[in-house]
Formats: sequence, structure tokens, C-alpha cells
Amino acid sequence: MKNHNDILSSAKETILLQSNAVANLVNLLDNSLAEAVNFILNSNGRVIVTGIGKSANIGTKIVATLNSTGTPAVFMHAADAIHGDLGNVQENDTVICISKSGNTPEIKVLVPLIKNSSNKIIAITGNPDSFLGKNADFVLNSYVEKEACPNNLAPTTSTTTQLVMGDVLAVCLLQLRGFSSSDFAKYHPGGALGKRLYLRVSDLIKNNELPKVSSSDTITKVIIEISEKRLGVTAVVDDTNQLIGIITDGDIRRMLSKTTKIDELTASDVMSKNPKSIDVDAMAVDALETLENNSITQILVTNSNKEYVGVVHLHDLIKEGIF
Repeated sequence: MKNHNDILSSAKETILLQSNAVANLVNLLDNSLAEAVNFILNSNGRVIVTGIGKSANIGTKIVATLNSTGTPAVFMHAADAIHGDLGNVQENDTVICISKSGNTPEIKVLVPLIKNSSNKIIAITGNPDSFLGKNADFVLNSYVEKEACPNNLAPTTSTTTQLVMGDVLAVCLLQLRGFSSSDFAKYHPGGALGKRLYLRVSDLIKNNELPKVSSSDTITKVIIEISEKRLGVTAVVDDTNQLIGIITDGDIRRMLSKTTKIDELTASDVMSKNPKSIDVDAMAVDALETLENNSITQILVTNSNKEYVGVVHLHDLIKEGIF
């Protein structure tokens, strides 16, 4: 078994080597990036991303990021492209070629074919003086001094910088497009991320009971209401259904620890006034934030007229995968 200190030392060296390479990208940026971003922004076509080997793997992630942030993109493997898949490239498409050396055989074959069709090429390469670099319309320099691999062979640091340059393109484009969180939600409707972006309080309370009592109701009725509605809480409302208080099962327990003469008490004697509430049209994540900030597990819901319309329980958020 290897010494733990040796393993941690290797891990730290790898992280520092890669982080330094990423930080150095700032020094490699030039007008070519701005020109490439503007060209894609004003293009009527898609972005076609291509590469070979590990660069191809990076390309698929860049495509995913572009698609999810409002820039239509398609991945085309460089080897497949020269064996029939070049038909993926349409008239107004922009092609991003990813290659550390910029001199791989597939790239040397592919680049002239793309240029013959008058498509613009954006190179992400660690060698601007390479075949790819010299033939591209825009060059994004992803140079690294050394791979994290001890033998300086396995693509590690170089693929990290390629990935970062792809993110740079995507972020610049989404900012220029004014891409908002609501736009992002359209492309991410599934899973916890999507729900955080579109799920509202109104969606959470649909299947919940509506526990409520009046201020003059007996404690017995309050206990029955909390028990039957199974949300651990009841609202206290006036004759117009406006919130005037809240009673939780914790309030009931604290009351019973102080007195057993519950027949003499009403809801007004136990309730907490001015309870926390949230609008029915608020985002579910806002409800979660309110619960967390106030260390509570339920929050009452009101409509635009401040009328009581429901309860959001922490369990509702957990069930939806938002918590």
C-alpha cells in the first residue's frame, strides 16, 4: 500500500499544475476570442464541434453546454467526419476544431474540406502555429506547458484548458444573448435542477390539506385539526380568511408541558401572531430559503389578497428533490 502522504502530494501537484494552466489562459486571450464570439452570435447556423481522441470527449461536453445555454450545437467526431459525417456541416454552420497539437492526420484532412465549403473554423489548440492554427479563422490558444501525467503524455492539463475555453465561449454567448434563469429552465425541465428553476409554491400545495381554525376555537379542535390534516400545523384565520396566527404541533407540546387545563384555552391563547408566510406564486426555492433562514419546517401560503390558501412543508421540497 502506498504512503498516504505520497498520494496526497501527487494529488496536490496535479491540482496546482492544472489550476496554474487554467489561470494562464487569461494571458493567452486576444481579439480572436471576441471575434469568434461575435461571429457565432451573428450567425444563422449552428455550431459544429469536432475533435479526435480525448479532445473529442471534451467536444461532447462543450456541445452540451452550448445547447443548454441557448447556442444550438452538434458534435461531429473528426474521424467519422472524413468517412461520411461531414454532411452534418450545413451552409451557415461554424465549426469548432479541438486539437492540442493541431497537427493530427484527421484534422489535416478535415480542415481543408470544411474550408472548401466556406464554413468558418474556430480552433481550440495549444499550438497556434500548427496546421489547424494557421488555417483556422479564429484561434483560441489553450497552450499548456506540461500535462499532469508524470510522463507528460496522457491528455490531462491540456483537456482541462480545452474545456475551460469551451466554457468561456458558452458564457460569453449566453451573457450577450441576455440568457436568463427562465430561459435556462426551458432547456432543463427535468430533475432537481429544472424544478429549482420552474417549480412554484402553487405546485407544492396542490395535494396538501388546508388546516385552519378561528381564534375562538377550542384547543381540542386545534389538536384535531393538526392531527387530521397531517402537516404538523394549522393556520388561525379571521372571518375573511386573513391570517392572524399559526399553531404548530410544537406549540401544543409546549402548552401541555405548562398546563393540563386545556378546556379553558382557545386558539388565540396558543397561537403565534404575525406568522411567516409566502405568496402562492413565489418560486419553490424561495420557500426553501425562508424555511432555512428561519429554522422552521412549515410556512403558510397566501394569495395576492393576503388570503390563506395553503401550507408548504419541508417534506414537500424534499419529495420534489429541491432540498
